[in-house]
Amino acid sequence: MRRRLRGERLRRDLWLLSSLIPDGARVLDLGCGHGSLLSHLIRERGCRGTGVEIDPDSVLAAIGRSVPVIELDIDVDLGDFADHSYDVVVLSRTLQAIQRPREVLWEMARIAPRVIVSMPNFAYWRNRLRLLFGNAPVSRDLPYEWYDSPNVHFGSLDDLEALFADLGLRVVRCLPLSAHNDRSFWPVRLRNWAAGAALYELAGQPKSGSDADAAGRAAADAAHVGGEGAVVRKSRRRGRV
Repeated sequence: MRRRLRGERLRRDLWLLSSLIPDGARVLDLGCGHGSLLSHLIRERGCRGTGVEIDPDSVLAAIGRSVPVIELDIDVDLGDFADHSYDVVVLSRTLQAIQRPREVLWEMARIAPRVIVSMPNFAYWRNRLRLLFGNAPVSRDLPYEWYDSPNVHFGSLDDLEALFADLGLRVVRCLPLSAHNDRSFWPVRLRNWAAGAALYELAGQPKSGSDADAAGRAAADAAHVGGEGAVVRKSRRRGRV
């Protein structure tokens, strides 16, 4: 069934993602894009939300939805958020496009006790078939040609889950997704072959002793956003936004 958000459609995987977030939660959405998920959570679920986005056009679109948004670089600026300053941190289909996915996941688990991540599956059977015939994969979940893709990491779901385990993050729930962003009808155990992408709910304390550990302790204060539709730009002075 198609879901409507005040005259616009909420993407199907975002609808599934929103079902994992408790009513009234404090939500940090990293790479929030146009802010459609946070707009839904704020208006329909009573959540308090903050978006993080670096693209200027997306920031303006989020402001147009009355979504509080901060202009930050996810790769380097998450240390500005205090430990446990949110209930849930979301990273939807962005992990493959950032430079430091391990460090970003570590920071997310430091900022909130619940982490929700989704990522395209490079090992999806259609992608494997294209590679077998000598072509770079192009699909609904990986829609770009090799020469203009924003993606810099091409991992499988098995690779991603190994990274979770290495960081000490426990998979509470895994929802494999079809090529149409619906929940896949294939058994979960076949996800690395049959799912175009997957949605993960994670919990646990991140392991210390990594480069991310030092980065996570660098900031003294949490980010604070006041008022609906506010946008805060990164201060030149480290540790406060």
